[in-house]
Amino acid sequence: MAQTPREFSLNEAIRFATEQNLNVKNSQLDAISADARIKEIKAVALPQVNVSGQFLNNLAIQTVFLPPEFFQLPADAGPQPVRFGVNYQGALQASVNQLLFDASYRIGLKAADAYRELAQKNIAASKITTAEQVAKAYYNVLVNQERMKLLDYNIGRLDTLLRETRALNQQGFVEKIDVSRLEVQLNNLQTEKQKVQNLVGLSYYLLKFQMGLGVNDPIVLTDRIPELSIDDLEREVTSMPATFDYGNRIEFSQLQSQLELANLDIQNTQKQYFPKLSAFFNYGYNNGRNSFGDMLTTKWFALSSIGLNLSAPIFDGFSKKYRIQQQKLTLEKARNSGDLLKNSIDLQIRQAQITLQNSLQSLRTQQRNLELAQEVLRVTRIKYKEGVGSNIEVINAESASREAQTNYYASLLDYMLTKVDLDKATGKLFTGN
Repeated sequence: MAQTPREFSLNEAIRFATEQNLNVKNSQLDAISADARIKEIKAVALPQVNVSGQFLNNLAIQTVFLPPEFFQLPADAGPQPVRFGVNYQGALQASVNQLLFDASYRIGLKAADAYRELAQKNIAASKITTAEQVAKAYYNVLVNQERMKLLDYNIGRLDTLLRETRALNQQGFVEKIDVSRLEVQLNNLQTEKQKVQNLVGLSYYLLKFQMGLGVNDPIVLTDRIPELSIDDLEREVTSMPATFDYGNRIEFSQLQSQLELANLDIQNTQKQYFPKLSAFFNYGYNNGRNSFGDMLTTKWFALSSIGLNLSAPIFDGFSKKYRIQQQKLTLEKARNSGDLLKNSIDLQIRQAQITLQNSLQSLRTQQRNLELAQEVLRVTRIKYKEGVGSNIEVINAESASREAQTNYYASLLDYMLTKVDLDKATGKLFTGN
């Protein structure tokens, strides 16, 4: 049973892709993993409870030697061998440890929050990349569909002219070669239509892939290419503000989080010079007998202890010192990357603006060429029908018109793709969550 095609506007396609694209889903999984990592860090401050048990079968009990005086024997009797221990021993113990003070722990919590924020920014970056890919693929489909419509119109028009020319040939008004020329033109148009038709199908496949759909899922695009006013478009480009807020770019925001994490790494290592304090409580039972059966039937004896554990680093061979040096260099590199990113963003915006202006100029030229070519074709066809023009002139005009159409739609696509690049460079491409 055939599936019902799903309809998508450009905005709907982008929203769908930011929910279904596998790259976006992977970045969301990374964010979930970041939350789990945060909970893991927080768990260090909770009580740590452990239970341990042990059972020993002493196959050979160790022998120790005691002085003869211990047994009130003369000195010349020599050391007396004595075995200390029993054949079977068992122990069962529970312990509770609670962290009381660790200067690096609070820094770890701050780093965990910064890591969570970075993970969310990574999701946003993935969505922006997906939105860029979907928008470009969507525009590819729209432009190729318009080319397809125009080819159908041209084929219909040329087919009509071919029938008229055949009729004139049969009446002896035109030569057979005139009919053949038109047939060649029509065959070329039909071949070009097949190529564009294949290109439309490929464009759909690419769009569905970027959206996270199966390539065989049927879809219908509801947006159409709007009527473009070149003057309005140029005013829009030239009226862009000269200054730019780098915070609008997700890459800059990601770098700020990375700087914060690098700084917290340094603080964390510095705090490791401070002592750590924890409390512990142990409780358990043990027993020891020469017979395994007695282990099960005799009394087990309780043992318990409570206390504090204080550990203070004295000398670590300067390992933390050199670690801090490395971390400071990493922080400095991240700051340099920030300056480089600013310059890169400025360059991307300038490049996108200039490229868009060039695309608009080209689009204006190709639009005018298309209008002129269509007018030439119209006049040439009228002259041919009235018997004052030649068949070759019509064919040349048809070729010039098709070339103008191809150039126009190529310029139109260039403009649309460049506009996407500019929107991305200025941080306006995708602002959804």
